Amino acid sequence: MIIEYLGKPEIDQVALTDQEILDAVEQALVATGRGQCVIEPRVHLTPDPAFNGHFNVLRGYVAPLGYAGVKVVGDYVDNYKKGLPSELALLNLFCPQTGAPRAVIDASGITDMRTGALTALGAKWLAPARPKVLGHVGARGTAYWNVRLLDHIFDFEEIRVHSRRAESRESFARRLSQDLGKPVTATEDWESCLAGADIQVEATRLTAPTPMFKADWVRKGALVIPYGTMSALPLDFTDRIDKFVMDDLGQMRAGGLGALRPHINAGKVTEASFHAEIGEIAAGLKPGRESEDETILFWHRGLATSDIALGAAILEKARKLGIVQDLRYRND
Repeated sequence: MIIEYLGKPEIDQVALTDQEILDAVEQALVATGRGQCVIEPRVHLTPDPAFNGHFNVLRGYVAPLGYAGVKVVGDYVDNYKKGLPSELALLNLFCPQTGAPRAVIDASGITDMRTGALTALGAKWLAPARPKVLGHVGARGTAYWNVRLLDHIFDFEEIRVHSRRAESRESFARRLSQDLGKPVTATEDWESCLAGADIQVEATRLTAPTPMFKADWVRKGALVIPYGTMSALPLDFTDRIDKFVMDDLGQMRAGGLGALRPHINAGKVTEASFHAEIGEIAAGLKPGRESEDETILFWHRGLATSDIALGAAILEKARKLGIVQDLRYRND
């Protein structure tokens, strides 16, 4: 019995295009909306609070792809001090009929790409028509793909980015400017980054819930996408939102983290508050944006099905390139 293995060098060689990334994740969203997937809410493991990090364990099944999968991703805020990404991960793909392991794939980049794809696809269905300005707070790994894939769809006239450390935001803006071929502005504070933008993304690394994102900065008809682990939203933030969309409602019931967790705990946001899951919109079962005046909030916490779909796409392309490594698992 052989397990197929892909490390970072192989994934870099595969080099999925922006559209290939979006297509793979959209395929999983449509399957989810059609009831062809199983999604288990993520669970967390904190080995020791002194390490300033935890593990997320995501589990799912995508029937059209023929894979069940489990991804384990470390989320360690201080890794930059050691020259490491804050998120390091492995994706394990299994045969759903026998439980046999099929593949082990480095998922650090997959985590970043699929998060960016979910942000961008949510905006595809929920953003105002012809958005011109993107405001993005946060410069961690997923942030790059948020901006890159959003711009792939919308080709913004103005992109603003901000993060807590000046060197981080300046470096982030330079990288994006080079890769996107357009100016990207690093702002000195949250307000100058977010205020009045058509699409506002909050992907921060706060160490505790802190009300940093003011409701007054949200213009009528904007799309807000907050997904920081620790909430940056004041409790009154949700009072101005006309429509709530989530990746998977099961995930709002699980764990103590996330952008809307304080609002759920306070009873300000409930399951009844949500218009739809994003898969229902992707599959055409429910509408996305219905009016230019709607102010919409899309909260995503990450779907194992997106990891599985992207991992499957990378594995298929790697096979065609002949760069998959085979690991012997068992002799029987």
